[in-house]
Amino acid sequence: MPAVPSWLSDPLWDQFAALLPARPATAATHPLGCHRRRIADRVVFDKLLQVLRFGCSYEAIADSTCSATTIRNRRDEWIRLGVFTQLRKITLDAYDRIVGLLLDDLAIDGCITKAPGGGEIAGRSPVDRGKQGMKRSLMVEARGIPLGRVLAGANRHDCPLLKPTLEQLDGLGPLPDDITVHLDAGYDSATSRDLLTERGLTGEIARKGVKAPIQATQWWHIERTNAWHNAFNRLQRCYERKESVVHAYFDLADAIITIRSLIRQAWISHRWDTRPTRRP
Repeated sequence: MPAVPSWLSDPLWDQFAALLPARPATAATHPLGCHRRRIADRVVFDKLLQVLRFGCSYEAIADSTCSATTIRNRRDEWIRLGVFTQLRKITLDAYDRIVGLLLDDLAIDGCITKAPGGGEIAGRSPVDRGKQGMKRSLMVEARGIPLGRVLAGANRHDCPLLKPTLEQLDGLGPLPDDITVHLDAGYDSATSRDLLTERGLTGEIARKGVKAPIQATQWWHIERTNAWHNAFNRLQRCYERKESVVHAYFDLADAIITIRSLIRQAWISHRWDTRPTRRP
């Protein structure tokens, strides 16, 4: 069973491969004049997609085509090169150019997931009997396309994470003059409102004590995006201990979500050679 369908993995790989530096298949400087051929980058990339989607360990996904050590080493090499971050940015720019990001309405929310292995960004989860967990403070636009995130321990409150999450807007280029930020009742405080005012943003914050369905307007999009992220089992139950690795998997997941939304929306307005025969 493929981790993602071919109509999604192929364009994702094409862009990813364009960001990789050229590497010889064998080492020309080997003293004996021969060497084992380098494992193809596409093989390792497909293995990382499987780890992200199914949440399995590297040893479980390794086989005769690629070892667990090769997967980890190639993953760390690509993280050092910043390939995952570049991929996420390129896919977001492509979506903005073809479909258009709706930045007039933003939504921010925190989501707690499990982190059984602990690590640099894990903390005691208040909703899981004090077990290790991770919180992501996520920002999305009006259709639910992820724009940025902040990772922290599960014991962190949402409000202190609002400022670094809003700072993710600084890298998005020109912004609309009027931006509304939709927040749930966890952000219902003077500190949050003052922060939004300082940045020239309008806050739509749910009031504490009022039932959520009555106040839900543009805020539900972020709940759907959190569900999209949790569909990747590596993010829902994260065993990675290094923050850089967790961010790399989130960047890859964001790229998949963005490209999937791009293809689905462009299917009715654009034509290209590898266009799926029916709307995905």
